Amino acid sequence: MPGGFQEIGRHGVNFVRTVGGMFMLLGKLIISFREVHRSLGLLMEQLYLLGVKSLPLIVIISIFVGAVSAWQAAYQFKFIGAPLRLLGHAVGKAVVIELAPVLSAIVYAGRVGAGVTAELGTMKVTEQIDALESMGISPVRYLVLPRVLASVFMVPFLVIFANFVAIVGALVVSIIGVAISSETFLTGFKYSFELSDFINGLIKAAVFGFIIGIVGCYYGFTTRGGAQGVGRATTSSVVVSMVLILIFNFVFAVILFRI
Repeated sequence: MPGGFQEIGRHGVNFVRTVGGMFMLLGKLIISFREVHRSLGLLMEQLYLLGVKSLPLIVIISIFVGAVSAWQAAYQFKFIGAPLRLLGHAVGKAVVIELAPVLSAIVYAGRVGAGVTAELGTMKVTEQIDALESMGISPVRYLVLPRVLASVFMVPFLVIFANFVAIVGALVVSIIGVAISSETFLTGFKYSFELSDFINGLIKAAVFGFIIGIVGCYYGFTTRGGAQGVGRATTSSVVVSMVLILIFNFVFAVILFRI
């Protein structure tokens, strides 16, 4: 039993240390905004590396997200006896509000969050970050600020593409597999589409991007123990990012989409 309490206490201390470390990094990030003009070139580079290069993966995922959403919705409609003319309505709402923002963020966390942590973690264990400080360069301004801003800007950008591609995938499956006309599907989607839903989805995406960026940078900066430590930090970064995405998604559901 004493060993169990010690284990609980150790995890509790690690949790408090992690939360405190992230808030300290956030404070340094806010302070570094006054020098954002010095990081514009780095920001452009990260927008391409983190966002544009993620686009092919997001497109592939979104096609099948839309396709399976249409197929499963049609199956449920058949089960409960709902008319298939509502398929575009149901799929459109699900994609714009929930599926595109959340799944895009999770895929982004797996690709970009892991990459950021591995890159910064390698720099940490090889003392490159210490070298930046010795040269008078702020690691937060030079490394964290461009990556976090790029994530905040690019995740909503990727979600816009995900929305479009997922609806196209759902439309194709509805025409070929469910045998409803494109006019019926698109009419249902048009009448269910609300600009507020679309904007709220982008707001969620921006917050998810911030979470992925700050978590990835934090675990990269706190990496210890050589190559093995880089692997542990990368795993922790992805897991924590995904958990926080799901938690904040519920919070946004309660706040933005009231019943």
